Amino acid sequence: MAFRGAKIAVLRGGFVLTLQRDDLPGLPWAGWWDLPGGGREGEETPEACALRELHEELSVVLDPGTLVWRRSYPGAGRHGPLPNWFLVAEADGAEVAGIVLGDEGQDWCWMRVAEFMAAPRVIPHFRDRLGEYLAARSSEGGNGDDRG
Repeated sequence: MAFRGAKIAVLRGGFVLTLQRDDLPGLPWAGWWDLPGGGREGEETPEACALRELHEELSVVLDPGTLVWRRSYPGAGRHGPLPNWFLVAEADGAEVAGIVLGDEGQDWCWMRVAEFMAAPRVIPHFRDRLGEYLAARSSEGGNGDDRG
């Protein structure tokens, strides 16, 4: 299955792991709060792509078993029609210890989910996608696992 890339929302006790984008001329959403993730390499699965990017950007190694949500979204704009994936992991403290900022981004933080959902400088489509997961998680009978 062809796809462009994957983003991952890592949740822990009411917080989401965020990454502040570099503030470079011409960079889309420069300086805004983002989620870890990026472009696919080789024949990676969406899960492998998101977990690799999470490790490269923040030195976090998550077990694939922590992934609780997977959804594909149609590609658009300058990247063409290839879909992008959005994944969610529910993690505990031990799994996300030792965070170190990699070569991309200027800062990181554990942001309260409510703050992420309301902050003016959070990339809007990732806020929307996390909102879809949260709504599915809270709906009766939803297990949150949607493979698109």
